[in-house]
Amino acid sequence: MPQSTIRTRELGELLRSRRERLQPADVGLPTGTRRRTRGLRREEVAQLAAISSTYYTYLEQGRDVRPSRQVLDSLSAALRLDAAERSHIHELVHGAPPAETPGVAETLSPAVVSLVDRLDPCPAYVTGRCWDVLASNRAARALWTDWPARPPEARNLLWWMFTDPGARQVMADWPAEASALLGRFRTAAARHPGDPGFSRLLERLHGASPEVRSWWPQHRVVPLTSGTKRLRHPVLGEIELEHVVLQLADDPEQKLVTFGATDQDQARIAQLW
Repeated sequence: MPQSTIRTRELGELLRSRRERLQPADVGLPTGTRRRTRGLRREEVAQLAAISSTYYTYLEQGRDVRPSRQVLDSLSAALRLDAAERSHIHELVHGAPPAETPGVAETLSPAVVSLVDRLDPCPAYVTGRCWDVLASNRAARALWTDWPARPPEARNLLWWMFTDPGARQVMADWPAEASALLGRFRTAAARHPGDPGFSRLLERLHGASPEVRSWWPQHRVVPLTSGTKRLRHPVLGEIELEHVVLQLADDPEQKLVTFGATDQDQARIAQLW
């Protein structure tokens, strides 16, 4: 059986199960006196989602139709789907979860913030979908920059890399690191077409950095990878760190980056505070 057929059937089964678990009162509809249908009627779901009853029936029947993301969001609202269920139906139809709603401020779990702090003296930080630094521990702040002390609009890894002179001192391989970071940003931006967060940051970077203006037209794309970074520090001198990038399960666009050094360098980092 083709994979597409399996997915359309699964979508239909999911929609039907969620329709049957709702009662008219749950969605503000009158109950009526002669209801033989368990849960909502198909035409009621169609009405709530602003689509035709026939089209909704085709979806439940697993017909070969491909609803738009807008229709899927309307069905998600009509059927009171949670975030995981909404993401799942988008993946069934379009092969990828929906883009995060533009303009929604990113939040970070307190448990993740606590984890980052506990990793000291191993440097660690968490970045969001546009590489805003959402959390950092003392070691990371000592080696890179004091992220919480920076203005909110400057707590961004790309903005720091391309506009802060300190970045060129910290990153021993600045040209290669900066070019790769811009390539990773392009890769991420392609997953969020129309997201104003990416557009605003790119516009600011073009206005502030000649390197961004020169490199962006080259269309370099770079995936997220682990590897090695060489940093310079006024006290420690040049040190080499192995880093690992982990995507958070609750929000894969948020990345936890952890760094390890030799035992000797790790002990020296711990003495910075």
